[in-house]
Amino acid sequence: MTLELVRELLLWCTIVNAAILIVWFALFTLARGWIKRLHGRWFRLSDEQFDAIHYLGLMLYKLGIFVFNLVPMLVLYAIG
Repeated sequence: MTLELVRELLLWCTIVNAAILIVWFALFTLARGWIKRLHGRWFRLSDEQFDAIHYLGLMLYKLGIFVFNLVPMLVLYAIG
């Protein structure tokens, strides 16, 4: 596996994961009521709990993108 292939792989992983994050945020923002009703079938959550869980999930997903995709990609571009 060449360095260029790993860079390209990490670039595409970053793009795909960022797209998933954007879709999640858009759905949470635009279809919050529908998502709350869907989750409400399985879990009894207050509005505050529901918002906190999704906000934490978005934050952790974004942090994962930075730590596992973006930073390694930038390091590989910097060294090569």
